[in-house]
Amino acid sequence: MFQNKWAVIGIAIICSVLWGSAFPVLKISYIELQLAANDTMAQIVFAGLRFLMAGLILLLFLFFTNRNHLLVKRSHILILLLFGTIQTAVQYFFFYNGLSRVSGMQGAILSSCGTFLAVILAHFYYRDDHINWKKTIGLIAGFAGIIAANWGQEFQFHFHWSGEGFMILSGLTSAVTTIMTKELASDIHPVTLTGWQLTIGSLVLLIIGIPQLGEHSITFTPIGWGLLIYAALLSSVAFALWTTILKYNKAGEMSIYSFLTPVFGAILSAIFIPGESFNQYIVAALSLVAVGIIAINYRGERSFGTTKQIKRNVG
Repeated sequence: MFQNKWAVIGIAIICSVLWGSAFPVLKISYIELQLAANDTMAQIVFAGLRFLMAGLILLLFLFFTNRNHLLVKRSHILILLLFGTIQTAVQYFFFYNGLSRVSGMQGAILSSCGTFLAVILAHFYYRDDHINWKKTIGLIAGFAGIIAANWGQEFQFHFHWSGEGFMILSGLTSAVTTIMTKELASDIHPVTLTGWQLTIGSLVLLIIGIPQLGEHSITFTPIGWGLLIYAALLSSVAFALWTTILKYNKAGEMSIYSFLTPVFGAILSAIFIPGESFNQYIVAALSLVAVGIIAINYRGERSFGTTKQIKRNVG
């Protein structure tokens, strides 16, 4: 099944839908759980709960399928602690607090900046991954799309440090940890690496956030719990499916589907988030981002190590 052309395309689209659904799910969760946009500690605790559940799901999956993969070398413990803190705690501190201050459609588009920033970092870090003319076109189109996403109806560029700025910093953190992941994945099974870094990073978020959490900062409801569980499941399920199809198919051929994540994120946000709808700026932004990611990854197998990791981190 994982080598059948149409099955692979279907699974790749399912993964993109799952990752894209994270944006409206989180925005609706903020409303349902009564999370204030300026309540940083509540955002941290909510992120910590979600990724603790996601990390434990992956570790339990390994426990029942291949327990040997649960173990890591003693020499890897310190780097896992550092990696989990940066990859999950730092990145999602910016992501959750930034997303609370922008629309779901903006968030879906802004999150794609991690793809383009990772291409730039890879140019300086790897000798065999330099920017060529295709990547240059992709970067120009991608960043133009990000600018278009923040262009208001008054033809003025809107940018707030705690909103759009945090989303871009989340993308930058993701780009940095992409290189770390590529180095660590050579010694640690990718599911093991992801499971442990999610668990470690989520514990850092909870340790910081819970002692400073206000008495009524988060109001849990049955719907709120359902949204939280879904958010945790979408990360673990999408990652497991994506890793499986990558095992049996060429990475370069799969990378082109990465442009679907911001597209589905924007579409689902427009459908499910009250008050959000498409306008000419969002459509232009989505088109430019899609062109940018396609141009970067077109027949570019080496560049997909970057895109693959970012897809896992978004949402």
